[in-house]
Amino acid sequence: MQNLNFTAVSGDGFIAQDMTFVNTAGPAKHQAVALRSGSDHSVFYRCSFKGYQDTLYVYSQRQFYRDCNIYGTVDFIFGDAVAVIQNSNIYAIKPMSGQKNTVTAQARTDPNENTGIVIHNSRITASSETYLGRPWQKYSRTVVMKTGLDGNINPAGWLPWSGNFALSTCYYAEYMNTGAGAGTGGRVNWPGYRVLSSAAEAGKFTVGSFLAGGSWIPATGVPFSSAL
Repeated sequence: MQNLNFTAVSGDGFIAQDMTFVNTAGPAKHQAVALRSGSDHSVFYRCSFKGYQDTLYVYSQRQFYRDCNIYGTVDFIFGDAVAVIQNSNIYAIKPMSGQKNTVTAQARTDPNENTGIVIHNSRITASSETYLGRPWQKYSRTVVMKTGLDGNINPAGWLPWSGNFALSTCYYAEYMNTGAGAGTGGRVNWPGYRVLSSAAEAGKFTVGSFLAGGSWIPATGVPFSSAL
């Protein structure tokens, strides 16, 4: 049963700074969202998101996260927003026995949707074996670039959702990651997975291009890197 004691934001232009969003349900309650954002042009700066399963629900619209700390276990950054997480710390904490940690579960349902979860210039630290994501919906799209991945990232990198579901239709990509878990030699061989070698291709997922952030983030006063 989903725990409903969470913060939800909507409307346009929501900004949070130096705030902590927590769901205290604990791991045994399973799905327990700390924040659900459906706010267009929303910015979260120096915020923390603490929970276990389903911590941060990037529900919809354009969202930017900068210098944040995000904690969780299963699918703890999930949803169908246009979301870029930059210069942030992502902590996969110890799950319950028998659970596998997955950082993301993106929910794009149409290949023409301009949605996805982008993790840029950040750090993913894991307390136990962890995967970068699994495809919640058919066209799930997640890009991890220029991010430090520690040694607890499973060499396969990515985890199926159920059987062969979405393995050929997802878009999962890595670009110039570093750290003990960044090697791509043992990654999944799904048709939907790719290692990007081109700055032009990776550049499609920057704040400037993917979020068109140069047109709206400067007004918030929050620092950001527009390019790779």
